Amino acid sequence: MGLTSVSVTIRDLAKSHKPYDDEFLVDTGAVDCLAPASKLRKAGVKPEGKSVYELADGTPVEYAYGFARVSFMGAETVAQVIFGPEKADPILGVVALENTGIGVDPRTKKLLKMTAKPLK
Repeated sequence: MGLTSVSVTIRDLAKSHKPYDDEFLVDTGAVDCLAPASKLRKAGVKPEGKSVYELADGTPVEYAYGFARVSFMGAETVAQVIFGPEKADPILGVVALENTGIGVDPRTKKLLKMTAKPLK
């Protein structure tokens, strides 16, 4: 997929902190969302655990993750977000896309709302 980005808002589950807004790279090869750790903490997202993730070059790395409200294109979901390095480009992963019923047109690389979420 080519480079597609979308405006995303990240909030803590209780909506008690100021949200984090940024342009996120849409990455259908990434399962979870990722943002700089300091931005997530400032938005009130708390680390819940750690997991090992594989970088694009195959290198395994361990990052903390938490859960947050992820909003984009008029849709909202709760998704796992990775507390990434400070200079990391924010990533919108495929789980958040699928949870909201938003897909990527493989031909045009544009995000599209599905008419219905598949249950098959």
